[in-house]
Amino acid sequence: MKTSQWAAVSAAVTAMCALATSPCLAQGNSGHATFPAMPSGWLTAFPTVVQTGTHPTLTWGINYPSVVEDYVTITPPSTITADEELDCEIRVLGAGVTVSSSGSQSFSFVPTEAQVSYNGGDYTRIFYGTNLQVNPNTVVWSRTIAKNKKLRFGGRYYYNKNWGPYFNSSSGTDNVRTLVNGSTPPSNVPEYNAPSLESFIKPYLTATNKVQIGPMDVIVFMELTHTNSQKSDPGYDLQDMVLLVTFKSKAKTNNGHGNNIDGIDSSNPGNAPFINLDTDPAVDDEGGGGGAAPSDP
Repeated sequence: MKTSQWAAVSAAVTAMCALATSPCLAQGNSGHATFPAMPSGWLTAFPTVVQTGTHPTLTWGINYPSVVEDYVTITPPSTITADEELDCEIRVLGAGVTVSSSGSQSFSFVPTEAQVSYNGGDYTRIFYGTNLQVNPNTVVWSRTIAKNKKLRFGGRYYYNKNWGPYFNSSSGTDNVRTLVNGSTPPSNVPEYNAPSLESFIKPYLTATNKVQIGPMDVIVFMELTHTNSQKSDPGYDLQDMVLLVTFKSKAKTNNGHGNNIDGIDSSNPGNAPFINLDTDPAVDDEGGGGGAAPSDP
């Protein structure tokens, strides 16, 4: 008699529930998925149909809840260094440079450019346009960040056929800042209920004026119309370009026989199940007791 496929699937689902208390990723304010606030992962069973008295091999991966500072080093004001290999996505939350006509209460947004530098390379454009062209759900830049490599940010605006001042993480000023969830923004950023707070920033601040983003997010504030010497000016508000940088770690995996690669524990020869399936019995699949290999099923 064979166990039905549905019974095997049911067993896998039950085991999956033990791995992840919630199968859903936490949603950021912009609606995109951020790193899970609770453990989440995946699980498969092979074979799905088994003989009575035998068991399928379960393979799984788990993402554990973390905070971004467990994975990166943030050097003020705005340099981010990966402490391990990470996937990275950047979104534009808003571009707040505006101009108004003389004697008029109306204003209009002007084109603004956002740039990123990876691993000490040149700053390259990842966005150019006005706030009306910003979609916070759109990923404007993504790549895998190697361990010990750095990310830096820059920006400027374009008006009356000329570029405004250019500021970046390497400028030696505070015009580009990075903050994490729960941080208190610089006093230059208007408070939550202040009329001068841009509407596109409000969802990312709490009523107590704390940064409210995902645990694996970093928010980048830029001031592009004023210099450091003008910090007391009301226009120095760090709302001219705002980016959201999301990091994702690699899932830790286990294929049912410890931290193995192909399912065989050759460091304990003769005692592992399915020893005939070992792709290379001479290789210690546990890597000398090391961690599991990254995997994305």
